[in-house]
Amino acid sequence: MRVLNQLFENNRNWANGIVEKDPEFFKKLSNQQAPEYLWIGCSDSRVPANEIIGLAPGEVFVHRNIANMVIHTDMNCLSVLQYAVDYLKVKHIIVCGHYGCGGVEGAMDNRPQGLVDNWLRHIRDVYQKYESTLNNISSLKRRTHKLCELNVIEQVANVCHTTFVQEAWKRGQELAIHGWIYGLENGLLKDLHVCVRGVEELSSIYRMAIDEELEDKNEN
Repeated sequence: MRVLNQLFENNRNWANGIVEKDPEFFKKLSNQQAPEYLWIGCSDSRVPANEIIGLAPGEVFVHRNIANMVIHTDMNCLSVLQYAVDYLKVKHIIVCGHYGCGGVEGAMDNRPQGLVDNWLRHIRDVYQKYESTLNNISSLKRRTHKLCELNVIEQVANVCHTTFVQEAWKRGQELAIHGWIYGLENGLLKDLHVCVRGVEELSSIYRMAIDEELEDKNEN
């Protein structure tokens, strides 16, 4: 079937439902985009940004890729980031991973997977950085969960190291970078307790977040 009729029907029902609640919604939405949040998340279809945080269209700017990565050679991600910071003036950037991430699981598997291996190499770098800690976790599931968390924290640091974010802080722009993770099994978000609000906070906050995650591992 060349035309996905059910999806168009779903769209009409969705749009009609919105208009019933607010007849001016789409008119207002089309005139301005002023979200306070940039969401950098995973492409996984089970992790829809707006629905998870209960925000309507127009309230969150979204970038998604495999395993919620922020790579300094990725012009797509960097372009989204610059636009969000410099033009939309978002106040919060949320890097959100999720447990059971196929990208993270793929990075832990030594079997070749094709083109995506070039992308997953960045997650393998994170694993290598914390290899001794991760290898001490006997449960594969808990080890994978921990790598999902550590990957988020590393990506928060990568966001903070971009010129767009640091220049925004230098000019006094209000901007906070957050690291969260989402549970597929319960639909709940977990704050990883990394929130960076300025250049002066980056080193200490980043180090504290890593230490806390490692303490959690030791307690478990």
